[in-house]
Amino acid sequence: MTTVFKFGGASIKNADAIRHLTPLIEAHRDRPLVVVVSAMGKTTNALEALLADARDGNRGGDGYQERLASLKASHREVADALFGGEADSLKSRLDALFDELDEQHRHYRDSPYPEHYDQTVCYGELLSTTLVAEWLNRQGVETEWLDARELIITDEQHQDANLNWSATTDAIRKRAGGEDRVLLTQGFIGGTSGGASTTLGREGSDFSAAIFAHCLDAAEVVIWKDVPGLFNADPRRFDNAVQLKRLSYAETIELAWHGAKVIHPKTLGPLKQKAIPLTVRSFETPDAPPSVIDADTRFDTEHPSCILRDDQVLLEVKSKDFSFMDEPRQHDILGRLVEAGVHANLIDGSAMQFTLCCDNKPERLQPLTDSLDADYALERQEGLTLLTVRHPSESLLERLSEGRDILAERRNATTTQRLFRTDECPETWHIPD
Repeated sequence: MTTVFKFGGASIKNADAIRHLTPLIEAHRDRPLVVVVSAMGKTTNALEALLADARDGNRGGDGYQERLASLKASHREVADALFGGEADSLKSRLDALFDELDEQHRHYRDSPYPEHYDQTVCYGELLSTTLVAEWLNRQGVETEWLDARELIITDEQHQDANLNWSATTDAIRKRAGGEDRVLLTQGFIGGTSGGASTTLGREGSDFSAAIFAHCLDAAEVVIWKDVPGLFNADPRRFDNAVQLKRLSYAETIELAWHGAKVIHPKTLGPLKQKAIPLTVRSFETPDAPPSVIDADTRFDTEHPSCILRDDQVLLEVKSKDFSFMDEPRQHDILGRLVEAGVHANLIDGSAMQFTLCCDNKPERLQPLTDSLDADYALERQEGLTLLTVRHPSESLLERLSEGRDILAERRNATTTQRLFRTDECPETWHIPD
């Protein structure tokens, strides 16, 4: 049975990191292997900045040209570090991809932002997998490069495309079934039946790995990260975060939905349907105990989990005629969120007010607030941090909130969310015993 590996940007951030892939892959060559790879390091962020320059009419300006040249130079430097004087052919292929990227900016600069985004940001993964495939093949690991845009078939909902499962399954099984060699492809990206590039949502490479696993009835998905597994809080934000060695599909989905960064929210559904376990391992310490996600729910409440979302915007929506915020009005407001492509991280309602907390993404949020402001009384606050706690005790919530005003709150039997001003929050949090 096939195993699916997924390597994120941190695991291929430079030449040394790419070299480190070889022993990890060779150690698992006893079964067919599909390897899904993200863009290198912060490449997607750089491509988004390049996109902004292109859309601002600055494609010919110094800023755009400098960003493009910097991206090209960084990828060529990795090629040189890996292959030295034998990198010319590879660098020519990388340069050709950058020429395509530049042409895409020329062609799509007046198109809707989501469409332009997908036709250009996909090049991060195309570049990284070109480098990785060349390295593995020269190391004697027979590797076939596959274009995910021909395998992950989606609709035209750019930046958050919906999968055509039937077409995707057919395409993957025809190209990726039962191979002895390593099959290498891109995460995060797909394509329409008409050949346009699409993306599966930011950080969507985990979902890509799950799609391949589901379609191939894989034995396991392994996500390789710079941490040994899942934690009950971000170790960079909480000084006493602990690893979660076992977790259920359902609990992991809850954590991901509320903003935990380790697993993309859409990843678990396709795996749960076929009982495919997901293992999270460290590429830095591959022998360390991993985190395993499967159907077993016994360990879900062992530790409370804390999730932070920064740069939040609070929208308080009221009717202009002092009428109730009843179901028709809530339906209208939520419909406008869907139309704008905005996800609400917190939703709460009362008789006279409907409260939403959203990420501060101006290109989507501004059209939403303009629409709401036209028909409702709207108040907006920025510079906020949302804390979500799974399986909290009252004493834990009290101590985590101590000294901070609670601007909004939502709670049920298993989850509490509280919204604070960011300037009132500590740089480093601590989960009380």
